Order: sequence, then C-alpha cells, then structure tokens
Amino acid sequence: MSSTPADRRYVLTLGCPDRPGIIAKITSFIAEFGGSIVEAGYHSDTDTGWFFTRQAIRAETVPFGLDELRTRFTAVAAELGKQTDWQLFDTGSRRRAVVLVSKDGHCLHDLLGRAISGELPATIEAVIGNHPDLAELTQAHGVKFHYVPFPKDPAERGPAFQQVRALVDEHDPHAVVLARFMQVLPPHLCQHWAGKAINIHHSFLPSFVGARPYHQAFARGVKLIGATCHYVTAELDAGPILEQDVTRIDHADTVHDMVRLGRDIERVVLARGLRWHLEGRVLVHGRRTVVFD
Repeated sequence: MSSTPADRRYVLTLGCPDRPGIIAKITSFIAEFGGSIVEAGYHSDTDTGWFFTRQAIRAETVPFGLDELRTRFTAVAAELGKQTDWQLFDTGSRRRAVVLVSKDGHCLHDLLGRAISGELPATIEAVIGNHPDLAELTQAHGVKFHYVPFPKDPAERGPAFQQVRALVDEHDPHAVVLARFMQVLPPHLCQHWAGKAINIHHSFLPSFVGARPYHQAFARGVKLIGATCHYVTAELDAGPILEQDVTRIDHADTVHDMVRLGRDIERVVLARGLRWHLEGRVLVHGRRTVVFD
C-alpha cells in the first residue's frame, strides 16, 4: 500500500556497536540537507554493547531520491564501523506479502480483511495452501490461491517445498507469513527467507514448542495461554520474537475452549508482528529483537 505524499517517509534502521556520538552523527547528516525527522527511536543494550535506532524522515523534505540518500549515508555508516548494519526504505513503495496456510482460516481471514481495509501496510500477493480448504475464502478477496499438496511422508516433501519456494519467490515479497501453515520449513528455506519468514505459534514461547500446544497446556494445567509471532529459523519455534500476548483461563476451560480463546490472540499477535515488520520497526540481533512500536 502506498502512502500519500504528505505521509510518505524514508525509514532508516541501524544497529552497530555502541559508542558516543552516534545519534549526533546521524541527525547531523539528516539536518545537512534539510531533512525533517518525524519519528525517532533509540535503544542502547548494555548487555551486548549494541546500539539500535529507527528514524523516519518526511520524504518531501529530502531534496533527492532514495538511491542518492542511500549512497550518501554509506559514508556515515562506514564511519560508524564495519559491523554497522543498516537499511533504508521508502514507505511510498508498495510492500508485498505472501501467506502460507493449511486448513485453519482464522488468521488468513483477519489478514485479508486488514489488507483490504488499508490497516495492513502491504498487499497480499498470493496465498499458498497445502490443502484446498481456504481457496474460496482467498479468491473472494480477489487474491490468487495456489494449492500445493504435501505427501504424508515428510521424507517425500522436498518437491512440494520447492514448488512453494518458486511460487513465493515469483512475488519477491517483503514478508512470507506462515499463518498456521502447520509444516516445518526445511533449513534451506529458513535460510533463503531469513529475516522475512514470519510464523504465528499458538503458544507463549518458549513453553509448549511444536504440535498441539493447547493440548500440552491443558495437560499441564496452566492458567495463562498465549500466542507468539516470531521469525522462522531452522530451530523449531525458536526464532527471534516479534510479539506475544496472553489470556487467562481456569480449571473449567476445556481444550476446545482454549483453542477458541487462543485464536483471538493469534489473530492480533500475528497482525501486530507483521505490521511492525513491514514498517521496519523490528531490528534483529542474534536471537533477540528490538521493536520500535
């Protein structure tokens, strides 16, 4: 989704070893060409000695394009050190997402509605399912649905994952959303989509990793259940966390009740995490994240 000219921003995100003068160097660089900073976030992590920032600059105050802005900032980043990791993007450029699903449609339905209403800062380019159940829902929103059947034997799923990869990469998305996809991505896909594959897990991680977490929670007699939106890595349900939330339950709630209550949390947590990712509000450092929400 594109911004109006008045709302358009150039967003800079940066992480580097902490030292005095970083903020002054960045803001002085922006001030030199008359740029107007309309949003700024900073965090200094004393445990790792790392500094993080997100700067949103009103695009109409920048007297040149994004490519030149990147070129000019390269010199600033070099002065901050070789370990500096930074990105610049234009909110006026359309962001794209592809959604992977199975049979449960609650998260997909929510994302499609948010995308159409303009609440999600991206267009959903396609939905890919390993079952055909959600084709009608997807197509009713004017989005392409691709059905890729998966063999029951995990050892035989390689060609199916290759087909999914080809379909996703066709759209060059900024986010690959596993909206209850219920398939474990092979390591090569985790690496290929590193930093943009996002999963919603129906548990407050690190508790109850893997399948049937509500059943695990019921058996354990917990009083809180939750959901976790995280980046996908080769280690199951252990990627850097974007967002989490919980709701209280009691001894009278059945597994069915927990699933029903959990679905509401899953929708909201996934939408928040995805939105923050698309807006460049999430900076990853190792297994942790800094989220400028």
